[in-house]
Amino acid sequence: MNHFKGKQFQKDVIIISVGYYLRYNLSYRDVQEMLYDRGINVSHTTIYRWVQEYGKLIYQIWKKKNRQSFYSWKMDETYIKIKGKWHYLYRAIDSEGMTLDIWLRRKRNTQSAYAFFKRLYKQFGEPKVIVTDKAPSIASAFRKLQKQGLYSETEHRIVTLFCYPFLINKNIT
Repeated sequence: MNHFKGKQFQKDVIIISVGYYLRYNLSYRDVQEMLYDRGINVSHTTIYRWVQEYGKLIYQIWKKKNRQSFYSWKMDETYIKIKGKWHYLYRAIDSEGMTLDIWLRRKRNTQSAYAFFKRLYKQFGEPKVIVTDKAPSIASAFRKLQKQGLYSETEHRIVTLFCYPFLINKNIT
């Protein structure tokens, strides 16, 4: 499927414009100025429309292209209120702090964590290490997937306690 058919500008110009905006956190007018310096006269509102139309597509392509570059993942879940109802937000980040994926569910149970783990495995493959908190749903979902043969080479580490050594009261005599 050709997503760029019928556009006034070439595919490369659109991809570079959206890439500049997303990667370098520039404003639409900054991207417009950069393109103008290169001889391309395009409006900032056109760049806005390109970002709205192609931003998600370019992100999906980037995720597929960089899927095996992750050594360790950190996973956590938190609950948030949306329109007066509580939901659980699962989040996975890589060793460099980039968000791999997020997953919003109404319940925090093994099935939700299991589906999130499977989704991550499908998108990014198997990491060497997964670090989680003590959430029982995540641990049981991870064991369930290991029994099925997924994440067989992955080490599961659990953060048990984060200690501030300078807060410990020491008797110095």
